[in-house]
Amino acid sequence: MTSISRREFLSLATALGASAAWACVRPRPSRAPWTERRDLFPEGVASGDPRADGVVLWTRRPGGDRPISLTLEVAEDPAFARVVATARAAATPEADWTVRVLVGGLAPAREYFYRFADANGDGSRVGRTITAPADEDPRAVRFAFVSCQDPTTGALNAYRRMIHEDERAAPADRLAFVLHLGDFVYEVVNYPEDRPQGYYDRALRDLVRYPRGQKIRDFHVPVHVDDYRVLYRAYLHDPDLQDARARWPFVCMWDNHEFSWNGWQSLQNFGAGNVPAQTRKVAANQAWWEYQPARVATPAKSLDTFRAPRVTDAPIERFDAHGLGREPNNLAAIGSLTGYRALRFGRHLDLLLTDQHSYRSEEPTGRPEARAFQSPDFPELVPQEALEILDAGRAWDGGRSPASIRHGDADVPNFRRAEPPQTILGATQKAWFLDRLRRSRATWKVWGNSQGVLDWRADPQNLPAGLTRPWPGAGYAGFGGGDPSTAYVERAEIYDVVARERITGFACVAGDRHSFWAGLMAKALPPAAFEPVGVALITGSISAAGLVEALEHRFPERHPLRALYLADRPGASRPAPTVNMLLRHGVRSCLEYAASGDLARARALSNSDNAPHLAFVDMGGHGYAAVRVSGEDIESEFVCIPRPVTRSETSDGGPLRYRVRHRAALWRPGERPTLEQRVVEGDPGLGA
Repeated sequence: MTSISRREFLSLATALGASAAWACVRPRPSRAPWTERRDLFPEGVASGDPRADGVVLWTRRPGGDRPISLTLEVAEDPAFARVVATARAAATPEADWTVRVLVGGLAPAREYFYRFADANGDGSRVGRTITAPADEDPRAVRFAFVSCQDPTTGALNAYRRMIHEDERAAPADRLAFVLHLGDFVYEVVNYPEDRPQGYYDRALRDLVRYPRGQKIRDFHVPVHVDDYRVLYRAYLHDPDLQDARARWPFVCMWDNHEFSWNGWQSLQNFGAGNVPAQTRKVAANQAWWEYQPARVATPAKSLDTFRAPRVTDAPIERFDAHGLGREPNNLAAIGSLTGYRALRFGRHLDLLLTDQHSYRSEEPTGRPEARAFQSPDFPELVPQEALEILDAGRAWDGGRSPASIRHGDADVPNFRRAEPPQTILGATQKAWFLDRLRRSRATWKVWGNSQGVLDWRADPQNLPAGLTRPWPGAGYAGFGGGDPSTAYVERAEIYDVVARERITGFACVAGDRHSFWAGLMAKALPPAAFEPVGVALITGSISAAGLVEALEHRFPERHPLRALYLADRPGASRPAPTVNMLLRHGVRSCLEYAASGDLARARALSNSDNAPHLAFVDMGGHGYAAVRVSGEDIESEFVCIPRPVTRSETSDGGPLRYRVRHRAALWRPGERPTLEQRVVEGDPGLGA
């Protein structure tokens, strides 16, 4: 981004309705009284969306029923002997006492320190932030990406590990920012008295109590902005999360749980069909805006005031050719906050963030009609051909979508035959994304996607006869739908643009799956042509439970296909997660490993066509991932910690399970990307 003048910055700040601070040329010692009172700023401080010349700074200072005037200071040193910017801002009850200040005129790629104080000199903790490198800065950029944190069911030890390592890293190896790819909060909350058995082996922490809320079965969900605010405040009282937000600028994008578990557009679904929830979508957006310092757009064009539109929970009955509900309250609700955006970090990184839920069409396999393709005989598995036909709708096979889909001995009606292809991005956002991708001149075009793009599939057609009933599909199986890995039509459209326009340095970083993945992006897998166009990385969850934990507690011990998911080894405290092997190598490898425990023999039976796109998958991984981009390559590091059931007592956040690196050299137009893997420490087990 080109630097702007002070006049242009102040004009921009006025247009945004933002409190603003412009850095002075000559630093000076602080003149403002300040005594640290963290109790008066209980959610700490934060910074977000850094650019080469500025950043958004945040705090919360709760009070009575009147605005509280705050003074912000930004300095080049933690002692505030070299203050470069000051500003006044007001914490108001209308914004739940949160404050955002847009700071400009800063130097690129520079560390700064900031703090807030009220009229009495009672101050926040000191925060640290870092501006982005200038557009043509040739230095490498390193950042972390994270997702899926829930302090009510686990500990956020990964942040303490991240801080510990960053404090000891050489300056050139430190993180420039943290990319949070969603599920910053979980709106589904179990109160301990409603679930006395806990969650798997985890005790429930009584951190969130909705002042209004709605109880559904044994969990509670928010119904009002005050409920969502309570949720954010509870999470931000976690010391490890608060320390991380005070150390680095965060770049945030929501996933589903910031609004609703199975939500799409402004609809909710808790198992009894889609329910209009426009008022809750606006409330969720308002709370996100209040608690995340970000350069996001609202109709009010303000960083000081959200100005929630008035909406009602009206039925959404008409959808356009892209699956967007045209009901006016739906459009107003999803338009109340636009999160997709792009950020530039030096010569080598364009970060393109997309919203996977506000504009998406209904997910086909989440509909009741799709249950015909699911069977307890084949847990988690859905025939790939059914997923592909349902995704494409009327566009399947050039407009020759079948009236039914064969499934074993049955012909299941194709309920998507007359409907448009599934979209996750929506028409407007997808056009923006493709345009930014085409126009980017950065070495690496990194798609910050809250959901993983890598296919997860298995080969049940290779099961030996007699083990269970015959597989009802025509070939491979997917693991259901819900993310871009089964939005085949839209994904192919994006990857075709990358291939046709000879775009290199295309990578995707994602979360949501509560597991670590590394692989290559391709629109199809064998027996179709496998033509990778980019590199994809997925981080494990900070704390939220994943598939392996669920399988350990829920998968029947006598199920004939248990070996595909878990291998019970004598003397082991837990079964081995053969689901990792299933996704990478296929059913024959799983059966051999479960029978013999011989990893070499199991891998010798690998089906090389099952997952040529995958280099690594660990469905039980927790922690974070770091990425370094340069003019020569992209390198990722998976930092996996033990299952974070309780908070670690050590300053480093506890031990590591493993550290694994993947590297891809920058490829030329017409070449294919490739991944190299190195286990640096620990043992990833069946994941590598």
